[in-house]
Amino acid sequence: METIKWGIIGCGDVTEKKSGPAFSKIPGSQLVAVMRRDAEKAADYARRHNVGKWYSDASELLNDPEINAVYIATPPSSHLEYALAALEKGLPVYVEKPVTRNAAEAEQMAEAVKNSGGKLVVAHYRRRVPLFLKVKQLLDEQAIGEVRTVQMRLWQSRKPKLVTDGAPNWRTTPAISGGGYFHDLSPHQLDLMLYFFGEPAFYQGFSLNQAGATEADDHVCGQILFKSGVVFNGSWCFDVAESQNIDLCEIIGSAGKISFAVFGNSIDLENSEGKQTINFEQPQHIQQPMITSIVGYLHGQEPNPCTIDEALVLMKIIDAFASPVKR
Repeated sequence: METIKWGIIGCGDVTEKKSGPAFSKIPGSQLVAVMRRDAEKAADYARRHNVGKWYSDASELLNDPEINAVYIATPPSSHLEYALAALEKGLPVYVEKPVTRNAAEAEQMAEAVKNSGGKLVVAHYRRRVPLFLKVKQLLDEQAIGEVRTVQMRLWQSRKPKLVTDGAPNWRTTPAISGGGYFHDLSPHQLDLMLYFFGEPAFYQGFSLNQAGATEADDHVCGQILFKSGVVFNGSWCFDVAESQNIDLCEIIGSAGKISFAVFGNSIDLENSEGKQTINFEQPQHIQQPMITSIVGYLHGQEPNPCTIDEALVLMKIIDAFASPVKR
């Protein structure tokens, strides 16, 4: 496979800048076709991004003989369907997060990967973003000693600015997204915790719909005890005053603290050497480092940067955290 020739199923907002253009900027990779059910929007995307072919039917894209890898960027409700179809045709798959709506669907996807012997990567792309690679380096070097606890808060107003302006409201329709904004945003955060601290030994949580503004729960709390002994506490709320918006992860160690916003551009480090802020300029296409690793994986040059088995663990944690309680 000399050149990875990609087809995108679902060329919506996430593919405009975060991912889509990167496929043709990486050596050994090219975006050759896109699909969207709205034919006019699919054609417009292809024209604006200089993509040679477009489709309004996913099966037509999957049957295009030029395509040898597929990126699934639709809402979560169709991830499993399209992944199974692509794997059945022997096509490697890159699938957006959350990988599915729930752990049961993720288990089906994992079983299909195992049975087919195919390749599938999950878009937990922050694993390859320089800011988070630096956090991992600091942890590995024990810049704050042994990690004791992690405190994470993501509190946002009813229409989070972290979600693309004008994005459709499927994110708060559980039948499509699996839940609410928690399901859309927390995979970025929780996957980083798994990437930093390894396997969980125990996790629990609960969710509730405080405001009743949508059918999705808007307040989620969760705890994880990692096998390494690290304790994690997370709080997500999506109906606070804008003045109370916060995105903060604090990693507390025996000799200091690392603080950062998962959706930010800097790291604050405190230890015996003092305090410092490390600033980063995010990649123009934030998924490009991950896509570069995927191309390397498909060329047999490096391991899978995020497997379906890892994503399954994450979905089990999300399911546990999103367990509704009655008031």
